[in-house]
Order: sequence, then structure tokens, then C-alpha cells
Amino acid sequence: MIRKLALDDEILLQIDKAARYIGGEVNSVMKDKEKVDIRFCMAFPDVYEIGMSNLGMMILYDMFNKREDVWCERLFSPWTDLDKVMRENKIPLFALESQDPVKEFDFLGITLGYEMCYTNVLQLLDLSGIPLKTEERGEEDPLVIGGGACAYNPEPLAPFFDMFYIGEGEISYDALFDAYKENKAEGGSREDFLLKAAKIPGIYVPAFYDVTYKEDGTIASFAPNRPGVPAVVEKQLVLDMEKDYDRLEAPVVPFIKATQDRVTLEIQRGCIRGCRFCQAGMICRPTRERNVETLKESARVMLEKTGHEEISLSSLSSSDYSELKELVNYLIEETGPKAVNISLPSLRIDAFALDVMSKVQDVKKSSLTFAPEAGSQRLRNVINKGLTEEDILHGAGQAFEGGWNRVKLYFMLGLPTETEEDMKGIAHLAEKIAERYYEIPKEQRNGKVQISVSTSFFVPKPFTPFQWAPMFREEDFIEKAKIVKEEIRAQLNQKSIRYHWHEPDVTVLEGFLARGDRRCAQVILKAYEKGALYDAWSENFRYDLWKEAFAETGVDIEFYTLRERNTEEILPWDFIDAGVSRKFLIREWERALSEEVTPNCRQQCSGCGVKKYKGGVCVEGQD
Repeated sequence: MIRKLALDDEILLQIDKAARYIGGEVNSVMKDKEKVDIRFCMAFPDVYEIGMSNLGMMILYDMFNKREDVWCERLFSPWTDLDKVMRENKIPLFALESQDPVKEFDFLGITLGYEMCYTNVLQLLDLSGIPLKTEERGEEDPLVIGGGACAYNPEPLAPFFDMFYIGEGEISYDALFDAYKENKAEGGSREDFLLKAAKIPGIYVPAFYDVTYKEDGTIASFAPNRPGVPAVVEKQLVLDMEKDYDRLEAPVVPFIKATQDRVTLEIQRGCIRGCRFCQAGMICRPTRERNVETLKESARVMLEKTGHEEISLSSLSSSDYSELKELVNYLIEETGPKAVNISLPSLRIDAFALDVMSKVQDVKKSSLTFAPEAGSQRLRNVINKGLTEEDILHGAGQAFEGGWNRVKLYFMLGLPTETEEDMKGIAHLAEKIAERYYEIPKEQRNGKVQISVSTSFFVPKPFTPFQWAPMFREEDFIEKAKIVKEEIRAQLNQKSIRYHWHEPDVTVLEGFLARGDRRCAQVILKAYEKGALYDAWSENFRYDLWKEAFAETGVDIEFYTLRERNTEEILPWDFIDAGVSRKFLIREWERALSEEVTPNCRQQCSGCGVKKYKGGVCVEGQD
């Protein structure tokens, strides 16, 4: 099948990384468009290299294409150079595989992984020639559906999407496709299909719900406006990780280096830890492990079918996977002779982890990563981070003795109840780690110690115990970073400690989008119209455009960021059942304020509400 590229050679030669736009990679799926009933365009609102590293997107691409009646193709945001060329030459946005315009597809599915991609969502619609607002779309326009972590508060984007899918994609998409085909066969309209879709578990159709507000700006009511549409949308999740999980065997191999240029093996879903700031740890409950024998086979097949030289074990907390030793040892034996690198993100640093790392990494090159998140034990208890200073110093000490001399430390500033003492504690912990290094006899040391301290600013997220917490102003965040910086400078080993912090303006905006309601959509639209795009990229982020958008729409950002919510207030995402109960989140919020630690799921059930699914860690050990 000969494909004609959507962009001619002249354009491809003048833009950066033209390979982003031509498709045809190893393992990409080609089908005859005349022989399928549904064409689905799977989009990621960021550049190719980042989107191609997204595991969720790869799993759905594989799963949809296993259906003979569906052809799923990929789409990524054009970088700013091509964006300009496409607008000037009126070239419609196209999918990679067929190079056909997006406008010709039945569905446009957009992955929402982080809030700072929201203007890019509008770019995808705009360049495709799809009206930005659902109410302006006609029968011929593709149906726009969103999914991913940010779909757990879909409201800031509600006017732009026909539907959202809440939860893990393996469960309800088949029913959605079948309903689409049925509706088409019956000669039904777009509205008829959306009514069918709204009754499928996990599908939220914003147009079928009305919101009213109180005088103080908070939500007064949120309810369906059509009969038969559910008042509560339930998240969908895979409970049988053998039967219902889509076993990805031949992921597409990018032409250019992706951000994560390797095979990704998902070893489990969910997390037992219960950190109170972590949205993924709450919405992905309960923890469900994949079978170790299945994983061994998957790893072998994927390495064979991609030719990648690195495999990454993906999970929110790899150390908690109960068969980790067996899996890692198998991979070392199997892949060792082939010089395949094994990457283990999100590991707790203990003797086993160090042993593995010394086998799979070049100690001289790599650095160890710890994420204490807070500088003092008191604040680590507030956020329920099950990590003590002793654990950190012990892990670092073992690593230093094993030949490492580089450590990365990640912290958050602006957490609930934070004091100046907690902030200074970041510098003190870095200093103690440096001191631990110099306890090693000089002849056994590997040069100087290098400690890199990074702080990001805390953003409260929906469905976490901190969803009610206030944030800070930009200048407050800068002040906090200054306190840390000055305290680091006051340390004896300050020359060994480097300090970076995240941009506070981006954080404030992220906080607005994370907990926003439908009224926030007009700000996103206005900012996009002014030229806001690629807000997640610091070189492209223009806060001045957003400030103008707030001024012109009359939306007060501080109402969304600075205000502590009352636990009685109706929150924009309260119509979603994410598994964890409101009662549990309130209890955890209260425990945080009284500095109480909640044990992890394997130590003791905390009654979070996900037991109702009867799966994963909740039923471990039960016959």
C-alpha cells in the first residue's frame, strides 16, 4: 500500500525533526480503511517524543487494532514550526498511519496526562478543523473523547469534549464501539449515540449535565438533564490482570529518540502506600499485580519485536511488587548476554535495590534517586510518606560504600502545615547525606560527592486527602525557594550540593486547572486564542497571555488556588466515583492535620472504599 505523505518534501526539509510526522515506523498498524467500520484517531497533546513514551496510549492503540472492525491511528501535537506552516498553508491536521485528515475519522481520542497540555488540546481541534465547542459540532464531525489522569476532573475542558472515559481503557471501549456501530445501523444521530454512550459505565457526556452556582461562587448543584443518564459516573478498572489486561507485545518503535526510548513493562497497577499528595496512588487503587511468568514472557517477546536495548519496569512503586526479585534476576540472566539495560524507576533504596543496580548499571555513571518529598520527619508524617531520615541515610550510606557518589533528592515546597523549619530541613538532610559520604575512608571514596536537590511546588489534586488544601501565591513560592537556597549555602558541604526549583508561575496555573470547574474553560480558550501553546515547555510558556485571559474573562484565579475548601462543599469532580470514598479522604485530611501516619495496604486495611471491587491487594491471601 503506497502512502502519500500529507506534507511535501519542501515542508519536511524546513521543519525540525520531520520524522515526527511521517509514520511508517516498525510495528505501526496499517489497515484498509474501506474494510473497517470505525476509524479512531488516538492523540497525545504534546510532541511525538513525549507521546510515544506514553504507555496508556500504546496499550489502547494495540487493543483497538486487535479489533478487525477498528483502525486506530496516532496523532501528536505539531511543534510550533509546523503549526505555523500548517496555518499559513491551510494544511489540515492528519494522522500518522494513513496521513488522512483527522476530520475524516469517526473518533478523536485525546490522552490527558497533565494539566499544562490543555491549550494543546485546542490546537489539535483547531488544526483539524473541528469546532472547538461541542455545541458547534455537526453530524459529520469526529466525536471527541478524553481519557487519562486529568479526566478525573474533566470540568475545565467540559465544553470542548463530547465525552470523557473515566478509568482504565480496557473495560468499556468495546461497548462504546458496538454502540456506535449499532447507532449507525439504525440511522441514529450524534445526539442519539451520545445518549447511548452516557449509559455505558465510565462514560461521561458533559452536555447531559447541568451545573448551578451559589452567590459565593461555589457549586450549588450538579445533575443530569436527561432521563436515564446516571448521576454518578463510575471509574472502570481491570480486576483480572491475566484475562482483561491488554498484553502489549509489539509496541511501535519510534524513528527518532523518544523521551523514554525503551520497552516498558507494566508490572502492577496501583500503589499500597497512600501518600496524601499523590493522585495516582488514590485513583489507581486497589493495587493489582501482574503474574511474574506472564511478565517474563512479555519481556522476552517485546525485546525481540522492538530491538530495544533497555527495558523499564513500570509501576508507581516497584519495590512493592512481591515477585520483583524473581523478575529482575530472570531479566539479568536472560538479557545480560545481550547487553540489555534494565531500568527500575520508583525503587526504594535498600540492599536488594543496590545489589540489582550494581549488576545492571554502570555505578560510575548513574546517580541514585530519593524522594523524601519533605525536609522534616514531622512533615513526612503529615503527607504519609513512609520514609524516615534513618532509611534515607542508611540507603545512601550503603550506596556510597558500593561506589556511588551521586545522589538526587526530590522535595515539595508549599505542603499543608509547612513551617520554615521544614523548609530548612531540606538543606539539613542534604548536608547529613554529604557527611555520611565523608565518613567513608578517603581511599575507598569515588571522588567528591555530588548531591542534587530539586524542589517542585505542591499542587493539590482531586481525589486526594489534600483536595481541600489552599495553595500559595507565586511570590510566596519564590520566598520558600529562597529560604531553602540560603540554608543550603549555610551548610559546611554547600559546594557539593546543587539546588534547582520549579517555576512558580506554572505551578499556580496548574493548581487552577487541576481543581477548576466549567467556568475555567473560557480562560483556557482565551489564552489559546492569544497564542498560549506548549505551556509545559518553559521556553514556550507565556504567563502574560494567561494573565490577560484571566483579566478579560473576569475569572479570579485566587478563588481556585488560595481558598481552603470546606469538606461540605460540592467539588467539581464529586459526580465521579473513583473508588476511594469521600469519608476516607476527609479522615485522611484530618489525620494529616494531626500528623498521624496511616499504615500501607499490606500492613492494615485503611477502609478507603475500594474493597467493593473485590480485587487486587484487598483480597490478597484469600482463597
